[in-house]
Amino acid sequence: IDPENQTNIPGIAALDDADMMIIATRFRELPDADMEHVDAFVNSGKPILGLRTATHAFNYSRNKDSKFAKYSFNSRAWLGGFGQQVLGDTWISHHGHHKVESTRGVINESLKDHPILRGVKDVWGPTDVYGIRNLPSDSQVLLYGQVLTGMKPEDPPVAGEKNEPMMPIFWVREFTGAKDKTSKVICTTMGASVDLLCDDLRRALVNSCYWALDLDVPALANVEIVGEYNPTFYGFGSYQKGKKPADWK
Repeated sequence: IDPENQTNIPGIAALDDADMMIIATRFRELPDADMEHVDAFVNSGKPILGLRTATHAFNYSRNKDSKFAKYSFNSRAWLGGFGQQVLGDTWISHHGHHKVESTRGVINESLKDHPILRGVKDVWGPTDVYGIRNLPSDSQVLLYGQVLTGMKPEDPPVAGEKNEPMMPIFWVREFTGAKDKTSKVICTTMGASVDLLCDDLRRALVNSCYWALDLDVPALANVEIVGEYNPTFYGFGSYQKGKKPADWK
């Protein structure tokens, strides 16, 4: 497993038969033959869930003439690329201080009864809040991100403009693709490996899959971790080297 390889995702053709796409890539530039599978799914009307860096999932810096270069996070041909056009926004900024100010999820009271929030009470993660600037007005924001003064869940919120107003960190919207088929889209700017230690963030993500696939969302979804889960902290080059997918069975 080499997360620094930006040009290959083994098994990407599995999207052809998938019911839903969950994407958490960052600055990928796949060969056109591989991107055909992604593009077909994006325009299929099937649901999509984007996690954190999926707002800047693609970056065509090598082959700028690719017909899929429009997917780049900084695209002008398809403004903001996949992130802005499909998920709702592209990469803007670290709104919270990276690795210094963590995130408390605050439920949007006007949507507290949304099925995705069923059983969700306490969301916190050590990643920072992302800046959001272009989210379409028809998006439904389920959680806002309160910037905290430190890296512990009990830390108080930062005073002042960082939390006035708070940035969206979890929303739903619809995307209609080139074939005039409409997809349910869920996006959260949380979702780094260490964020997933939070039970209620996992619950919101599991609920999202139920909801997106038109399945009944349980009152309290089982989000127990299967086996051991000891994620390394986010950062460049800090991943465990020499691992293969079979090592994570």
